[in-house]
Amino acid sequence: MAVKPAGTVKPQRVDRAVKTQIEWLVDRHDGAPNFEMRRFTIKPGGSIPKHYHPDVEHEQYVLKGRYKVGIGDEVHVVKAGDSIYIPKGTPHWYRNTGRGNAEFICIVPKKEQYDSIYVEAESC
Repeated sequence: MAVKPAGTVKPQRVDRAVKTQIEWLVDRHDGAPNFEMRRFTIKPGGSIPKHYHPDVEHEQYVLKGRYKVGIGDEVHVVKAGDSIYIPKGTPHWYRNTGRGNAEFICIVPKKEQYDSIYVEAESC
């Protein structure tokens, strides 16, 4: 069991993204056997490029801001309080065109090498 007080998780830069940070709130290092929870912050003008994860679904909850998320062939504008489901293998991307930070919680199944399942989807 782990309790992390607010502000104790160090934000990290997200590879391949622009003006985006990730905080690993609960992960394998905390003893979580099945899922990992992350908070993403996309600053104004920031983005996460189109990509997919062959074996990982995403469940997300929007905490703050208003931003665009592409899921497959659809583009959605999401805001605080919205929930998002991205099936495994589905190309997706994020773009914050607003004036404030966009923040969301993302929960994914635990994988031993999560970075290895991030595949750029330029041709998708």
